[in-house]
Amino acid sequence: MLKTIRGTVLAMLMGLAALGAQPALAQATAIPQTVTPHPGVVTPSPTPPVVAGKPGDIVHIAPTPGIGMPTDKIDLQPQVTPIGGEARWFHDDILVPMMALISVLVLVLLLWVIFRYNARRNPIPSQTHHNTVIEIVWTLLPVIILVLIAVPSIRLLAHQYSPPKADLTVKAIGNQWYWTYQYPDNGDFEVVSNMLKEKGEATGKEKARTDADGPRLLAVDERMVVPEGAVVKVITTSNDVIHSWAVPAFWVKMDAVPGRLNETWFKAPDHPGVYFGQCSELCGARHAFMPIAVEVVTKAQFAQWIAYKGGTMPGAKGASNPDATAGSPATGGKAAAGPVPADAAVPGTTAKPATTSQPAVAQN
Repeated sequence: MLKTIRGTVLAMLMGLAALGAQPALAQATAIPQTVTPHPGVVTPSPTPPVVAGKPGDIVHIAPTPGIGMPTDKIDLQPQVTPIGGEARWFHDDILVPMMALISVLVLVLLLWVIFRYNARRNPIPSQTHHNTVIEIVWTLLPVIILVLIAVPSIRLLAHQYSPPKADLTVKAIGNQWYWTYQYPDNGDFEVVSNMLKEKGEATGKEKARTDADGPRLLAVDERMVVPEGAVVKVITTSNDVIHSWAVPAFWVKMDAVPGRLNETWFKAPDHPGVYFGQCSELCGARHAFMPIAVEVVTKAQFAQWIAYKGGTMPGAKGASNPDATAGSPATGGKAAAGPVPADAAVPGTTAKPATTSQPAVAQN
């Protein structure tokens, strides 16, 4: 029995060491400021299609199927950021194999005990007590496993909570039940993001969802827009109850708490694309209907979108769309763009929000 346990434990430890140590050492020098594409990071098509608009409109990028959205597999979403790639590697190459090995070991030991020490084969039970070798093994083995997990786990946490200098700051504000995004680095304008309804559900001048806008229950009328390759600081808060801003493809999730500012970050992919998320904190009756959509565009297209929304790029003056957004110095504080729920008031006032929709991001 002791020889069998020793052999099993040694084989398991050697496998874990080979599995965990080499990738861990290979990644040990990666820090957020100089992180390189991780094996867990996917790269969608660099030229996604665009949604045709009216003359003069700024149009949306159409999402890439299977990227930045739920898939039909029981798996993590494909990761498109360095942090997400590292986290996926940790999950796929360390945690899952380790859980499988432990499960197999426990199953083998359980079956062996059932077969070898049942009442028929051992009518008189053994009276062995205080087996020193077994006690040492079942004490040290969990410690070794935890140490092997701790190395990549602590490194991942260190990378997540040691962000590089931000290229852009966006404030994400949760409301029942929609999101607003403010751009303090670009004139402090604001866009209001609502879920698009399906055909047959949209009324009046509301835009109905199409496949080019995104999947059902995830497509929105106004996306959060960021430039490709930028380090984006996201400041979250709420106007009513606790919400949570989460984009699984970025490995980002941060609660939005009333009266409090929380901070997270992500490095936008180096190519255009659209990535979806949802509020991940139960926040009321329409919790399931306040999706998140982040659109990554080129730097030139980002500057064009900023100007259209009434904001300014650092060092620039003026705005190309004087009716764009609320609170923008360039617009004199005109009404915010983007529809909001008909029964929702503008935060901090008793007035109903604007219901006009702005076209979104340009793309070649």
